[in-house]
Amino acid sequence: MTRKQGFTLIELMLVVIIIAALGAMVLPRLTGRAQQARISVAKTDVISNIASALDLYELDNGRYPSTSQGLEALLTKPSGTMNWNGPYIKKAPLDPWGNLYQYSYPGSAGKDYDLSSLGPNGVEGDDDISN
Repeated sequence: MTRKQGFTLIELMLVVIIIAALGAMVLPRLTGRAQQARISVAKTDVISNIASALDLYELDNGRYPSTSQGLEALLTKPSGTMNWNGPYIKKAPLDPWGNLYQYSYPGSAGKDYDLSSLGPNGVEGDDDISN
């Protein structure tokens, strides 16, 4: 009798069960990471990236963009601006969920300006990320 080389059905089933068990252990640990990454990006934008662009705009023009000009003033030159040396940012100021960052000048509570993301749900509330 000659014996053919290969795997038996039981061996294949065992491998599939082991892979499924490993996947079941690893997958729950990774599921919340995408949301955490988006929150980190929004915090970095609000505290550093867009904030730096606003500071550069203020250095060039002597004041921050008005609320009516908004963050669009960082991309395109507003009318009546003399020393605009932009664009100060490369793309539209959208948060990781696709919503525009909220901006107002002058800011509240002694801040130069207010800058925030409405967070994952896109509605003002407890999950907002702000300066």
